[in-house]
Amino acid sequence: MRKSWLVAGLVAACAFATSASAQAPLKMAYALSTSSHYGAGADAFAKSIEESSQGKYKIQQFANSALGGEREVIEGLQIGTIDLAIVSTGATLNFVPETGVFDIPFLLRDLPHARAVLDSKIGQDMLAKFPERGIVALAWGEQGFRHLTNNVRPVSTPADAKGLKIRTTENPIHITAFRQIGILPTPMAWPEVATALQQGTIDGQENPLSVITSAKLSQLQKHLALSGHVYGPALILMSANAYNDLSADDKAKFDQAGKASAQAMRDYVDNIEKTGVEQLKKEGMQVTEVDRKAFAEAVQPAYPEYYKKFDKKLIDAIRDTQ
Repeated sequence: MRKSWLVAGLVAACAFATSASAQAPLKMAYALSTSSHYGAGADAFAKSIEESSQGKYKIQQFANSALGGEREVIEGLQIGTIDLAIVSTGATLNFVPETGVFDIPFLLRDLPHARAVLDSKIGQDMLAKFPERGIVALAWGEQGFRHLTNNVRPVSTPADAKGLKIRTTENPIHITAFRQIGILPTPMAWPEVATALQQGTIDGQENPLSVITSAKLSQLQKHLALSGHVYGPALILMSANAYNDLSADDKAKFDQAGKASAQAMRDYVDNIEKTGVEQLKKEGMQVTEVDRKAFAEAVQPAYPEYYKKFDKKLIDAIRDTQ
């Protein structure tokens, strides 16, 4: 009898040791589907950290805003109920306002220019501001350049866009620009957009091709205008509570996973820039090129407001980056 007690005790002790040493999966939240650029970034992050840590760290993905909108997710990072997230700057500017500078329309010329800025001291200094808000910014991800969709009419000029009720993020920089064009901006959380489009509460929305394709907006929108009015960065974020508990060696592994995630998003965007327009045409969308110069001129009156929000030297440095 004594021997059986000893065996049972040893089994229980081993089971306790195993459970105590096991690392619970880290929660990673994002707003879009697993088949989106966010999903590609999350998959790359998970693969990198699981391989580099030899399975010590695993990632549980919560796609499609399962843990709330982006603002709620960032608040979750701050208090430690969420470990990791991929978000847009439409949400982060409420926490680190400087990130909003990248949302100024027609400031970034093309993908190589945008990436050069984010990889430069300008972008890296911006990442360094996040720990003050209880968040660690591991890397800049990417969404691509934003384009306009609607159900009312084709858009080629600012006059065509005037009067359209367009969903925007809760981003005052975008809203200011759209008002200059004559668009009626309607701030709305992403989970509400599909229903609003179906019900006709809004005429359209604006997002990069990466979102328009992965969210299957061709099923809800007739017209796509390739306006490229704003570059959309993304951010791979981690709760400072979780990050600060790591050893220096593990921090390096998470930093590397962030870089892998960012690269996967850039690769996704590169691919969708080549294939997305043709895909949307095949799915029934009418696609128009726009007079980008006319749109850029239409938003110029907003620039004095941007200079009040952001240092003019910073804006000029971004514009001048090669």
